[in-house]
Amino acid sequence: MTDDKTTVDPRRIVELATFYVGEALCGMDILKVQEINKLMQMTKVPQAPDYVVGILNLRGQIVTVIDLGLKLGLGATDLTQDPRNIIVNSAGAHVGLLVRQISDVVSADMDRRELAPANMRGIQGEYFTGVYKTDNNLIGILNVDKVLSLED
Repeated sequence: MTDDKTTVDPRRIVELATFYVGEALCGMDILKVQEINKLMQMTKVPQAPDYVVGILNLRGQIVTVIDLGLKLGLGATDLTQDPRNIIVNSAGAHVGLLVRQISDVVSADMDRRELAPANMRGIQGEYFTGVYKTDNNLIGILNVDKVLSLED
C-alpha cells in the first residue's frame, strides 16, 4: 500500500555546519569539517594573496588559514571579535577557514536546495552550490573545493 504523503529521501539529507562570514549565513557539509577552534598564533606568509592570513602548526600539521570574508569579497574578518577557524581537508591539505562566528548544525534536504543567485548579497555566487531556506534564514551552501581551488 502506498502513502500519498511526500516523503524525504534520507540519502538527500545533509547536515550543514553553519557559520557567519560578515553578516552572511553560510553552510557546508559537516563531513568536510575536521574541527573548529579559536584562532591560534600564526606565521605570516610573504607574498601570499591578501586572503591568506598565515600558517599555523596544528599538532604537527601545517595549516594554511584563509580569511573567508576576504576570499568571498565581504571584507576582512574582525580579529578582535573572537573569530573561529574551521579546519577542512581539501585536496589532501589541511586548510583553516577564518569565519566571524559559528552557528548551528542544520539538517538540509538537498532536494529543496535552490540555485545560488549570481550575486548573493555581495557574495561571489561562483563559490556556492545553492541556497537552502529555513524558516528564518537563507543559508548559502559553500563549495569548499571551489573556494580553495588555485585557479582563481
